[in-house]
Amino acid sequence: MAGSLNKVMLIGNVGRDPEMRYIQSGEPVTSFSLATNRRWTGGDGQLKEETEWHNVVAWRRLAEQCNEYLSKGRKVYIEGRLQTRSWDDQATGQKRYRTEIVAERMVMLDSRDQRSREGGAGFDNPEAPHPGENEIDLEDTPF
Repeated sequence: MAGSLNKVMLIGNVGRDPEMRYIQSGEPVTSFSLATNRRWTGGDGQLKEETEWHNVVAWRRLAEQCNEYLSKGRKVYIEGRLQTRSWDDQATGQKRYRTEIVAERMVMLDSRDQRSREGGAGFDNPEAPHPGENEIDLEDTPF
């Protein structure tokens, strides 16, 4: 089978209020963190829990929707792809890396909004950049 797949599906809680900004071309980009939890029973019979933090980036119309509708604590479904970018840290001169989920779809899952009680309010981003498309240099300002 030829080809490959880069697909991420997460359900978690927004860790900080989304931050929207505009790149030089005028396109909006919104970033926020998402916490997912994993629970299991350890070998000692004790319940254990682990939280994983994800960096999420949304572009264009989905960026505007995430900025408008999401806030810290909201439960949300995010679908997208993994992307790792790198930059040179101007303070230390070291190469830095950041792995992000580039969101292509967002569905609000909690009951803070009437729409979510009716099956969730979802937003797709049909204009999401594809790998290699609209690549930008975010310089030394990681989200």
